Amino acid sequence: MVKTAASPTSSPVTITVSSGGKETGSRSMGLTSPVPRASIANNPNSPSPLGSRGNRRASSGGRYCSMSKDEPIEEINSEFVSYTVHIPPTPDHQSISASQTSLSEDGKDGLKLKPERSFISGTIFTGGFNSVTRGHVIDCSLERPETVKSGLVCGMKGCDEKAIQGKCECGFKICRDCYLDCVGSGGGHCPGCKEPYKDVSDGDDDEDEVRSEAEDQALPLPSMADFKLDKRLSLVKSFKGQNHSPDFDHTRWLFETKGTYGYGNAVWPKDGYGVGSGANGFEHPPDFGERSKRPLTRKVGVSAAILSPYRLIIILRLVALGFFLTWRIRHPNRDAMWLWGMSITCELWFAFSWLLDQLPKLCPVNRLTDLSVLKERFESPNLRNPKGRSDLPGIDVFVSTADPEKEPPLVTANTILSILAVDYPVEKLACYLSDDGGSLLTFEALAETASFARIWVPFCRKHNIEPRNPEAYFGQKRDFLKNKVRLDFVRERRRVKREYDEFKVRINSLPESIRRRSDAYNAHEELRAKKKQMEMGGNLSDPMKLPKATWMSDGSHWPGTWASAEPDHSKGDHAGIIQAMLAPPNAEPVYGSEADGDNLIDTTEVDTRLPMLVYVSREKRPGYDHNKKAGAMNALVRTSAIMSNGPFILNLDCDHYIYNSLALREGMCFMLDRGGDRICYVQFPQRFEGIDPNDRYANHNTVFFDVSMRALDGLQGPMYVGTGCVFRRTALYGFSPPRATEHHGWFGRRKIKLFLRKPKVTKKAEDEIVLPINGEHNDDDDADIESLLLPKRFGNSTSLAASIPVAEYQGRLLQDLQGKGNQGRPAGSLAVPREPLDAATVAEAISVISCFYEDRTEWGKRVGWIYGSVTEDVVTGYRMHNRGWRSVYCVTKRDAFRGTAPINLTDRLHQVLRWATGSVEIFFSRNNALFASRRMKFLQRIAYFNVGMYPFTSMFLLVYCILPAVSLFSGQFIVQSLSVTFLIFLLTITITLCLLAILEIKWSGITLHDWWRNEQFWLIGGTSAHPAAVLQGLLKVIAGVDISFTLTSKSATPDDGDDEFAELYVVKWSFLMVPPVTIMMVNSIAIAVGVARTMYSPFPQWSKLFGGVFFSFWVLSHLYPFAKGLMGRRGKVPTIVFVWSGLLSIIISLLWVYISPPSGRQDYMKFQFP
Repeated sequence: MVKTAASPTSSPVTITVSSGGKETGSRSMGLTSPVPRASIANNPNSPSPLGSRGNRRASSGGRYCSMSKDEPIEEINSEFVSYTVHIPPTPDHQSISASQTSLSEDGKDGLKLKPERSFISGTIFTGGFNSVTRGHVIDCSLERPETVKSGLVCGMKGCDEKAIQGKCECGFKICRDCYLDCVGSGGGHCPGCKEPYKDVSDGDDDEDEVRSEAEDQALPLPSMADFKLDKRLSLVKSFKGQNHSPDFDHTRWLFETKGTYGYGNAVWPKDGYGVGSGANGFEHPPDFGERSKRPLTRKVGVSAAILSPYRLIIILRLVALGFFLTWRIRHPNRDAMWLWGMSITCELWFAFSWLLDQLPKLCPVNRLTDLSVLKERFESPNLRNPKGRSDLPGIDVFVSTADPEKEPPLVTANTILSILAVDYPVEKLACYLSDDGGSLLTFEALAETASFARIWVPFCRKHNIEPRNPEAYFGQKRDFLKNKVRLDFVRERRRVKREYDEFKVRINSLPESIRRRSDAYNAHEELRAKKKQMEMGGNLSDPMKLPKATWMSDGSHWPGTWASAEPDHSKGDHAGIIQAMLAPPNAEPVYGSEADGDNLIDTTEVDTRLPMLVYVSREKRPGYDHNKKAGAMNALVRTSAIMSNGPFILNLDCDHYIYNSLALREGMCFMLDRGGDRICYVQFPQRFEGIDPNDRYANHNTVFFDVSMRALDGLQGPMYVGTGCVFRRTALYGFSPPRATEHHGWFGRRKIKLFLRKPKVTKKAEDEIVLPINGEHNDDDDADIESLLLPKRFGNSTSLAASIPVAEYQGRLLQDLQGKGNQGRPAGSLAVPREPLDAATVAEAISVISCFYEDRTEWGKRVGWIYGSVTEDVVTGYRMHNRGWRSVYCVTKRDAFRGTAPINLTDRLHQVLRWATGSVEIFFSRNNALFASRRMKFLQRIAYFNVGMYPFTSMFLLVYCILPAVSLFSGQFIVQSLSVTFLIFLLTITITLCLLAILEIKWSGITLHDWWRNEQFWLIGGTSAHPAAVLQGLLKVIAGVDISFTLTSKSATPDDGDDEFAELYVVKWSFLMVPPVTIMMVNSIAIAVGVARTMYSPFPQWSKLFGGVFFSFWVLSHLYPFAKGLMGRRGKVPTIVFVWSGLLSIIISLLWVYISPPSGRQDYMKFQFP
């Protein structure tokens, strides 16, 4: 790559990118179609070609060494694609123009330097609709001066890489690549002292051989039994041919060494090397291949002692409900047919709704993972990976935020820090923050986060900190010294805590700092404008219209949203922005230095590398639908495909941080185990903190996450709930799984196996995209058709299209786990360094986040997150299951992720309203489970149908909650009389419900308190948010009224003096409160009226009174948390709540008196004065 820089007074910077060889084919010129950065055809072990790595060359040992400026460049027959990136001149650029200017020199030799890593990490890229892609250097403190200061720069001429630990006693600094060159071609002599290296092994991971006294003792002579054993073991060689396959079992060959080299490790003594053990002194040879065959995961079913009675009681309750409803229909209340008709209609619907909710719970399962097998299989040395580099696939982590006022930057920063410190190979991890608001506050907060991460991440790795969210870690009320054995832990913890406190202060001061800076620059611009006006002879009294811009710290305009909205700088109208805060790390570990004035902690034994961190704000323009969160996620999918292309994607909300640093490894166990190629995503349960101890509004929602989701895991998999989910990238692209099952016949009992990834597919469903197997010879016509359809599906970016087969290859299972007829990848194929990030790549990423990129493509329809619903998460998961994919529910011993939930009553109701409205949209769309394909299991279809159906239960629930009051007002009941048969049915239904609750508590691990809170909030939401959702959904479907929702506020962590649950007692008025308050008032009045009438009646009907009062108390007990929330901290209810509720109560009472006036009305209505 050649970069031609400009002087400080010029603006354009031309960047020329080589295509890497003729095998890539011809590519169209222009900014939107750069050369593909990877290909699988060149190397069977890796999807990335060895010959297309920019300015890196292959050494004699097969490694890639940096090109020095003193080395000539070989002529490469390739095409070049030019990108022009405009860098506006600022005073800050003058000091670093030399280092940033060019990576080429003006000689005749055409010499070329290695690209400066900080060129990308210190440059913000912008662009979009009708605008040129620009790169603006905003950071003048490059990495190179810091490296020079620390004295860790390679001493070889022309090399500025970081040096590794000293290989020679003279202390000469040398990087790993130069060291390997010296060992391979320099005779093994140190360039500094010219003395030979003592250790000239091929890697740093080789350990010194240390022999103990026991190893020097003579081994006992083998007995006759051992001789026979050796003879059997030596026959292993005859079973294998001379030409071994790549998956040859080399562990069996360990026993061949005994006949040549002695005992070694082939036959291990049972009792040590003691003499005289005889034939009994040795064990049978260990099976070294046994552990490699161990599965990564295990499915553990629920105990039959619990599950069998659970299923039996479901059947019994279903039968009891059938007999009860039959009896109710056959025995109407002739005195109050209208009351009987409403009640029986509601009861029929409740029975149907209960059946939809209960049937998917018939097959609950639990799953376990084995992280030791994952580490041994993917991070241990083997023949293809002798260095033991990580062979795990890459993961791109998406974090989304939209408004820094409702989602505090400090909360987002802590989430980012927990991601950067996660226990996963650093070079395989990339984090992307989507700022849909384009706020400078979020941008600068992320820059501060990247700076603090250089302290926090090594501290977490060194001391194994959990959780790795600094706010959560330092806020724990427990003994932080538990299980800590390092003597420097207390001192370093104190230093890091002080640094974090200063970091919080800097984050909190950013809004004021940005405002003051912008005011100063705007005032300066105004003075310059007035001075220019005076020079032009203008009138100073004329008002000047200067935009109130938001300024960055280097004195340039912020390309995103300004505090004072202006054209091209508002929330719905701004350019696309990409900034790599942290560049991709090196493939080799980089160890720090001892604690001194610059380093707070001793990192001599700690890898100080950080994962890639990227800020992304997609372009927004008026007239283009941005599709809210789903559109932002799809923009991140395209951006990450070009910049890092991890085959797996983790999606997190800005307030959900990684609580378990091993969570990503747990998810990878499912993706990489046998059968994992059919898994589209791994969903983790949502766990919340900051909830009041009584969980008044069922924020933990454990009944859903621990009962319903575990049960779905036994079917086709859990639903996608919007966060805490690891996706397979190819599944998000809309491809079908390699194998699927179609369910035919009654209840889907007849199954047909389908193998979808074949060279030819005769017929494909409308919503299906089949990814052919790489390496097979497809028909040329089919290949041409597929290539023509790619722009329609994914857009016109050739880099994005080229990244798809690479991601598919990297996400494959290993060859020894892949089933027959499918291709896997060889072990060690991913243990290769990542390509460096260049300006051309970022420029292409800018193009795919433009506002018009998705026009006339399948994004949001069949590819990526699906548009058209406020609950895009459920629809996206449904589409994947509908194609035949499976999902997995991963419940870890330590919570994988934790987040926050709204504990305020009004915020909680609006959250439920948004969910329910999305369900109504699903019900009236093509995503209704009634139209699901045969690849979805029958019970899974019922579960998805219930998702779209449950809000309609609210209409019947509202009526049924009013019926007890109507019964007490009228003196009638839903049955003619409380007969023994009615009571037996009622008792049977109630007892079976309680038994089902107890058994669910047993196999799911929830508590009775959680179950009761869920029942209470089911009625609260069913009488407040769900009816409003049904009305809104009907308005959208019938009248086309668009639905808009406000973002749920994420409260920051309160100070020590503040009440942690202050939001719980805040009463905010909402019209959603009116129906529940009305129901409470009507039932309370009805109880008083019913009791008074019965007590003063000459013929009291106590049975009807007890029936009405019992059901009224049942309603009021469920609404108790709602009533308590209305009281606030001081027990006061807003006056407007009383006004609306009292008005509705009076209207209902008057209507009842008009419809059914009491007997003797004239006598009671006449007043006579004495």
